[in-house]
Amino acid sequence: MRYVLGRVAQAALVLLIAFTAAFVLLQAMPGDAIMIKFQNPELGLSPEQIARIRESYGADVPLVAQYGHTLLGFLGGDFGYSVVSGTPVSRLIADALPNTLVLALSGFVLAVVVAVALAVTATLSRFAWLGTALRALPSLFVSVPVFWLGIMLVQLFSFQLGLVSVINPGPIEGLILPVLTLAVPISAPLAQILLRSFDEIGAQPFVAVVRARGAGAGWVLGRNVLRNALLPTLTMAGLLFGELIGGAVVTETVFGRAGIGRITEQAVSQQDTPVLQAVVLLSALVFVVINLVVDLLYPVLDPRLRSTVRGRKAVSA
Repeated sequence: MRYVLGRVAQAALVLLIAFTAAFVLLQAMPGDAIMIKFQNPELGLSPEQIARIRESYGADVPLVAQYGHTLLGFLGGDFGYSVVSGTPVSRLIADALPNTLVLALSGFVLAVVVAVALAVTATLSRFAWLGTALRALPSLFVSVPVFWLGIMLVQLFSFQLGLVSVINPGPIEGLILPVLTLAVPISAPLAQILLRSFDEIGAQPFVAVVRARGAGAGWVLGRNVLRNALLPTLTMAGLLFGELIGGAVVTETVFGRAGIGRITEQAVSQQDTPVLQAVVLLSALVFVVINLVVDLLYPVLDPRLRSTVRGRKAVSA
């Protein structure tokens, strides 16, 4: 319980730091959405009317008071209102989040499948040239920009081959290219970690003993090496999944999908601070929760960590 509470406290501290950093940086931006929207001469608003509008949004109070009010609102689930549309930010997030979650989860699952298939094939391949070529692919995938990959996939599969439509596609068809765009760069670091772990664990003495007993390469990889390579891969997977919402911003913008990425892009261009603050906190929350789950799974997956936690408990007692 002490281990769990310590990790939860660290997660809460990270969220507070992320919220504070986002608030300070957004307030430091020149201008604000209220002035951009309501100081338009075509609206004909007087300075007094603009001042009342700023008061209704709480923009006329000192920054410390704004920080406290915004923090208390976030703790209560109140993210305020979009300055541009006047819609509650919580409603905007709730409407956009399902589409982004479907895209992120689909991309993550495909990335894991690609990474495992690539690492296993490269390790078990009987042809040296094939193994070398497959080991070089992750470095290529990492260096490919997401927006460029998305544009190239559209050009190839939509405009050249006509296999996937990007104009009014169906629910499944509209996911194919965005998921590929998101999965390729995510699969690369997972494959690199798996390959490195396979090589390191494959050189351990206990693996040599298993092979000496007559076990085949596939059996050794599946029963001995893969299980021990799970922990570093799980760490990387948690980090990458926490970054998927950030990656979805570019992907959804390229493919014109409605989601967190679309409202983030619009909020940045319009300096809609309440929406940006909520999106930053949501991204930090996903990142922290995923990594908290990974931390809590470590003692379950590795008996050595369970004994370490019990040892610390015994010493403290």
